[in-house]
Amino acid sequence: MLGRILREVSVALKQGQVMPTELCQRCLFLIKTTKFPNAYITVSEEVALKQAEESEKRHKEGHSLGDLDGIPMAVKDNFSTSGIETTCASNMLKGYVPPYNAIVVQKLLDQGALLMGKTNLDEFAMGSGSTDGIFEPVKNPWSYSKQYREKRKQNSHSENEDSNWLITGGSSGGSVAATSAFTGFAALGSDTGGSTRNPAAHCGVVGLKPSYGLVSRHGLIPLVNSMDVPGILTRCVDDAYCVGYTNPVKPFILPSLTDVSKLCIGIPKEYLTPELSSEVQSLWSKAANLFESEGAKVIEISLPHTSHSIVLCTSEEASNMARFDGLEYGHRSDNDVSTEAMYAAIRREGFNDVVRGRILSGNFFLLKEHYENYFVKAQKVRRLIANDFVNVFNSGVDVLLIPMTLSEAVPYTEFIKEDNRTPSAQDIFTQAVNMAGLPAVSVPMALSSQALPIGLQFIGRAFCDQQLLTVAKWFEKQVQFPVIQLQELTDDCSSVFENEKLASVSLK
Repeated sequence: MLGRILREVSVALKQGQVMPTELCQRCLFLIKTTKFPNAYITVSEEVALKQAEESEKRHKEGHSLGDLDGIPMAVKDNFSTSGIETTCASNMLKGYVPPYNAIVVQKLLDQGALLMGKTNLDEFAMGSGSTDGIFEPVKNPWSYSKQYREKRKQNSHSENEDSNWLITGGSSGGSVAATSAFTGFAALGSDTGGSTRNPAAHCGVVGLKPSYGLVSRHGLIPLVNSMDVPGILTRCVDDAYCVGYTNPVKPFILPSLTDVSKLCIGIPKEYLTPELSSEVQSLWSKAANLFESEGAKVIEISLPHTSHSIVLCTSEEASNMARFDGLEYGHRSDNDVSTEAMYAAIRREGFNDVVRGRILSGNFFLLKEHYENYFVKAQKVRRLIANDFVNVFNSGVDVLLIPMTLSEAVPYTEFIKEDNRTPSAQDIFTQAVNMAGLPAVSVPMALSSQALPIGLQFIGRAFCDQQLLTVAKWFEKQVQFPVIQLQELTDDCSSVFENEKLASVSLK
């Protein structure tokens, strides 16, 4: 049951094939016995079991709250959760317990979802590897998959497996790992510049960034207010639609696309960067050819301003981090020599190097003597980037198809050689979408030569999320991405997976 997709489990719950308490206990047991991904910061066992009991009572009485009633889910630890510690993986908020739920969390709970716990991330979501939080890095479940390990044996790799694990990508790596490793059927992440879609591509799950403003970000601890969006992580496109656009009165049903001949797919020429691996480039071409072979119109388009880096992110980050002074909540230093000394000590002890670096650069750009030359110009460039997308969609293009990452997931030992404070060439695939407020979804396409997931990204018109996901659903059905095989790591969980086959996920 844990290896199935959300909508299949929802049907099983309604038909009484499995009870919410049983499902919750299975997930909790798996979380405890397979800690290798380090996906969770907090496991809310008591809360989840209580919610499961309430859900079971509703199901027995025939009063189900909808498709999400009784479904175990995880939430990234930068969403406020009432009565549950919310840390942002930072010393600054360690021990902070919010008095309210983020709206997106509350909506899921109102429909009966079970909150399994809060997931790991880069500190304050500043990072692209989920390696810079205070709770140790998140490990990609595919590092321990049967497919990847067998491929490594074939290639005669003799390195210690435990020290050669792969990154998840970030910053929503914990939520992605929780979904990929079957400890929940969906998870919330946040997406400021690809933080949901990037790790989704590396871990073989679906990562959805809705149109800016369509899903409330109230209660999401802000990073960049004008770009932050709650992200949805699931194992198929249908499930992402179900979770992302919840409606207890009238459940959303994503239509199936049977004819793509009327579609126009845009391929931006600027995204063919020198850093793009040959495997990703090949799969990108195959995907375009797939649409073309089915009658869709595939054309090359131009987004000339997407490669321009701007300073908006660090400026807004610096502004948002100013609220953390340790006086009303969060970390409080023992240094009380003076008010100024206490403030300095609180922020020095509470933030890591990456966060402090972004605060410094952001405040530099916001200085009076630099404001016009940096921040205002950056806003103008952002408008140009948004206009590029508007012009493309006004020309008749329905959806854009682009790579999601430069390559497959890399080992942690390779990733840490790069400076996390320096923008990556990979950002070109993700940040422009947030700047323009468009919907985008990462869909896993195939395994690389090393048996690791590679995903592609679809970008749609603003507020045309359903059209975007309909195309993504069609593509997902065509490629039939394989399910991760983690049986070897769950030998101790035989009671959980008895009479189950993890690879029995159906997308029909």
